[in-house]
Amino acid sequence: MKKIAVPVQGENVSAHFGHAPEFKLFSTEDNTLSAEEVIENPGHQPGLLPKLLNEAGADIIIASGMGQKAIAIFEHNNIEVVCGAAGNAREAVSNYLNDKLDASDNACSHGDGDHRHEHEHHGHGGHSHH
Repeated sequence: MKKIAVPVQGENVSAHFGHAPEFKLFSTEDNTLSAEEVIENPGHQPGLLPKLLNEAGADIIIASGMGQKAIAIFEHNNIEVVCGAAGNAREAVSNYLNDKLDASDNACSHGDGDHRHEHEHHGHGGHSHH
């Protein structure tokens, strides 16, 4: 049995992983969805989501995209990351199970280096750690 976590906004895959209002956790058995639960996103703290999803038993994350740093943290927690998903969360999981998820161009690619120089400076307010 595998558990697949998807960041969602409503029923759809959220474009911003860390800022998704909630995560859906789909339990799968023999490539079919057997259960679904919702986990509230507890807020944006580094390292919190991998721990939360790890404790929830997630084996795989299907997202639209995320930075290399985030991917590395999840992989360190033995969670596989699959990017390139969009649209309905349940459909994305179902497509993934049937090898139909089109995780191509917008995937978090391994290997060919950091050719998109992602700067993680979008609106986190700099150094406010007092």
